[in-house]
Amino acid sequence: MKTDELIKTLGADVKTTAMPLGRMWLVVMAFAAVAAAAMFFMTIGMRPDFMQAMQTIRFGFKFVFTITLAITAFLALRMLAMPGAPAGRYGRWLLVAPLLMAAAVVLELFAMPSSDWGRRLMGNNMMICLSFIPLIGIVPLVALLVALKQAAPTRPALSGAVAGLLAGALAATFYAAHCTDDSPLFVATWYSLAITALGGIGALTGRFYLRW
Repeated sequence: MKTDELIKTLGADVKTTAMPLGRMWLVVMAFAAVAAAAMFFMTIGMRPDFMQAMQTIRFGFKFVFTITLAITAFLALRMLAMPGAPAGRYGRWLLVAPLLMAAAVVLELFAMPSSDWGRRLMGNNMMICLSFIPLIGIVPLVALLVALKQAAPTRPALSGAVAGLLAGALAATFYAAHCTDDSPLFVATWYSLAITALGGIGALTGRFYLRW
């Protein structure tokens, strides 16, 4: 059987699974969100001044960044789960969140004196950020990889990487409610590193776990 024919056959098989893919993703995302929330509230919880922080632009923008990344990663992952589906368009949408963050960083660099750049970059929670985003996101990542296994992704490493980005973005959304470092410089550096770490774990795991 030729490769193209095999991919079409797999796609047809995926569509006839016991649970339709659309419903499966809703169930998986609901589980991932609950798992992330449980880990978040059992460990660090929200910052004490959460209500006051909500009134600031910097605090709110953290959620714009993480939620945008989560949405675009979810759309890309759903396409990658279908064999032969064109994921390129959604792959380009993954650039939206980084571009928004880059614009925020540029604005902050112009607004703040250069003497403050280093302090804002390092913040006060660097190690907590690098530790807890992966911790909060690891169970959602496992759930997403299991869901991908029920589909038939033809690019296992890439699919795993995008699953890691989605899990990281979800975890970062919860973590942002705890973090007192609201500077775009901090978020662009340490949140991105933590999310990328989960992407790397997802890519490595997906390379072996998702191949067929």
